[in-house]
Amino acid sequence: MSDSPALTPGAEPSAQPGAETSAQPGAQPGVDHELIEAAAEVARTRSRGELHTMAAAARAADGRVITAVNAYHFTGGPCAELVLVGSAAARGVYDLDTIVAVGDRDRGVVPPCGRCRQFLFDYFPDLKVIVGAGDRLRTVRISALLPETYVWADHQ
Repeated sequence: MSDSPALTPGAEPSAQPGAETSAQPGAQPGVDHELIEAAAEVARTRSRGELHTMAAAARAADGRVITAVNAYHFTGGPCAELVLVGSAAARGVYDLDTIVAVGDRDRGVVPPCGRCRQFLFDYFPDLKVIVGAGDRLRTVRISALLPETYVWADHQ
């Protein structure tokens, strides 16, 4: 498998990291609509019943877009965001800039669960996360989603 963004499944090239697409009329400043659409496309095309109900997309520091789906299991299978971190690492991507999760059945942007918030904060303390819906979409730092958080690195 090639590391080329154009040839790697789940990784798409982009001209500018974090660039908004002009295809979205009334696009909110600071919201990466291309990233939302990448996750929505995966949710539409790769979700399979109860086993895969969420998709995530992240923009790497080099501009690549990595996508993934969750793997539901009654024992607590990984959320799409966690699968995405592993998929990114498998492609040699260790620096993520922005992430978003989107639900299947056109549920739109879904904020990360508590476990994912802590995990993402521990791995990428400066990560930006797209949250909200409709005209309330916004990009926030992962730390804003975890006020008074436990900082794992402080206790090592």
